[in-house]
Amino acid sequence: MRYPAFTACGFAMAALISTPAIAQVQQGNRLSYPTSDKGAVVDDYHGTAIADPYRWMESLESARTAAWVAAQNAVTFRYLESQPLRDAFKARLTELWNYPKVGIPYREGGRLWYRKNSGLERQSPFYSRRSLDDPATLVMDPNTMSADGSLQLAALVPSPDGKLLAYTTAEGGADWQVVRVRDLATGKDLGDEVRWMRFSGLSWTKDGKGFYYSRFPEPPEGKVLEAALGVHELYYHRVGTPQSADRLILRGEGVNWFVGASVSEDGRYAFVSSSYGTDQSNKLWFADLGDPMHPNVGAPLVAIQDTSVAELAPLGNVGATVYARTDLNSPRRRIVAIDLRHPANTAWRTVVPESEHVIEGSGLIGGKLVLHYLEHVQSRLRLFGLGGESLGEIGLPGIGTVAGFSGREDRPELFYSFTSPLYPSTVFSYDLATGKTAPFEPATPKGFDPALYETKQFFAVSRDGTKVPYFVTSKKGMALDGHNPTILYGYGGFSISTTASFSPGVAAWLEKGGVYATANMRGGAEYGEAWHQAGMLERKQNVFDDFIAVAEDLVTRGYASPKTLGIYGGSNGGLLVGAVANQRPDLFAVAMPAVGVMDMLRYDRFTGGAAWVPEYGASSDAKMFPVLLKYSPIHNIKPGTCYPATLVTTADHDDRVVPSHSFKYAATLQAAQGCDKPVLIRVETQGSHGYVPTDKQIQRTADLWAFAGANMGMR
Repeated sequence: MRYPAFTACGFAMAALISTPAIAQVQQGNRLSYPTSDKGAVVDDYHGTAIADPYRWMESLESARTAAWVAAQNAVTFRYLESQPLRDAFKARLTELWNYPKVGIPYREGGRLWYRKNSGLERQSPFYSRRSLDDPATLVMDPNTMSADGSLQLAALVPSPDGKLLAYTTAEGGADWQVVRVRDLATGKDLGDEVRWMRFSGLSWTKDGKGFYYSRFPEPPEGKVLEAALGVHELYYHRVGTPQSADRLILRGEGVNWFVGASVSEDGRYAFVSSSYGTDQSNKLWFADLGDPMHPNVGAPLVAIQDTSVAELAPLGNVGATVYARTDLNSPRRRIVAIDLRHPANTAWRTVVPESEHVIEGSGLIGGKLVLHYLEHVQSRLRLFGLGGESLGEIGLPGIGTVAGFSGREDRPELFYSFTSPLYPSTVFSYDLATGKTAPFEPATPKGFDPALYETKQFFAVSRDGTKVPYFVTSKKGMALDGHNPTILYGYGGFSISTTASFSPGVAAWLEKGGVYATANMRGGAEYGEAWHQAGMLERKQNVFDDFIAVAEDLVTRGYASPKTLGIYGGSNGGLLVGAVANQRPDLFAVAMPAVGVMDMLRYDRFTGGAAWVPEYGASSDAKMFPVLLKYSPIHNIKPGTCYPATLVTTADHDDRVVPSHSFKYAATLQAAQGCDKPVLIRVETQGSHGYVPTDKQIQRTADLWAFAGANMGMR
């Protein structure tokens, strides 16, 4: 989902707690699971009584919960260690992962800045170079910050003059971040320390003396990873002063309102936005900072869009004219020009109108508009002049995905990353003046031959007749007899597009004779905001129907059968897997929900969960309660049903989707399972919702594939 160092807590302590107190329950020929005690908690929702027997698992700091986690992990790892595929997958994944990988460079202070991983480094170090031809210089190596990679180096933002570096760290990769400032000439940190930053970027003023950031109030002691968040606030921090002296710029309108700021490249304007939860619409203001080298950070905010009626994202400015992307009256997005002297939307000028294909990304680079379109989930990069005239298309290496791009308004230099299931992510530089392109530090996995495989796009038909695209990657000439171990991945929410990309993990799965598919359900952004809205709130069932339709189409085409088909997804995709496994347990051999939102009645009571109410609705709403109850994974498990072999994964420092979701789901499913198929939970220590060091990524992927293969008949 979109959006101070503190003491490691929770399940990192589990190893210190004796586990024999957790009884093992033998169920015939099934695995022996730890006992999950049931409490007597019952809640009243609009007159409907709902039992919550595992409420105690929401106490993430308790010894009781930690002991349960340790006992569950012991059972899980004992099972995984017995699988012969596990070591084979880990060895091959280590080989496939071991090649250099670079991030997209961006230019600031006359230098290029980027991350690069030599292959198996836990985290990617940060490098700099003056030009494409100059050698790279190491700026920061996060692998020296903690022996086990538990301290994440999250964000790095050089000052406009390239003299200072604001960087953030996160314990276990949690969403809470601490900001520090480093003098790049000396390589030493200054005394600045900004705490409790979360769901925020860092944006320097042009003078390089301070930056904007957003933070929450300090959470209650002992509840750092689970307490509901307070009100988001936007501040300006001046380097060399204590955080207590930071200037408050804007306070969110209340809980669940997020605020943020970015400074224009010329340093003249600060653009300030506010949005409700994960709603794609936002309010937008600007502040005229005056002299960029002596900015007036206290300048008044002037409204450009003072109601959250649509998305409005500034791309850059030429003088007082700002170019922005919006979906106002254009669900597939358009580009508009806004005169800041007359910012009302009635005066906006459409530069690039909405087309039949959605604008996925956009930028003002080298005096041109660079627009990333998705055409049936396939990327196109197109150029336009500031008057809206078409300037042609940037040729891509093939059918695939542009995973991001960067550039400045004052240079004809574009960097973009391209990938596909059979094309490792590669960064390219493109000269907007000459049209010349070249790869930037390209590298490929060793020993993997993509020519042996192929990717095809198909369309399944959902329950209501909607065509749902999906991609399938498999070995060329594979027999379509339904015997192929197949993984179907999906997300389907929050206006996030699921695009086909390369992964060493998928490559290892393919080499073992597996098939890998990705579905593009409603709820995502693949076809614009209308496609998103068709899969949210009371229409969420459309997402599950779309996923089931793709699964059935894979079976019809002979790629898989219910004995060889597995499903996988994380976060909102974990919710997807849990809900679909409940609704069609007969269709799948394996289910692997990761960091999933499994309790739809209580998700909004923890950390930033309330931000998802615009997407899901809340159980406190009498209208939405029956909708949520109908598909909530925890509440739709039926005792005695034979569910797919299930491996639930989560992490102890996940403070976005708190791990109690997965704990309660696993306990409920273990108690209800009506056959011998295993139900296991794997809890990663010193990991979070989106952060796992490389060595742990490899081991986790090996565990997932070994589990899936073992329960699909993979040799």
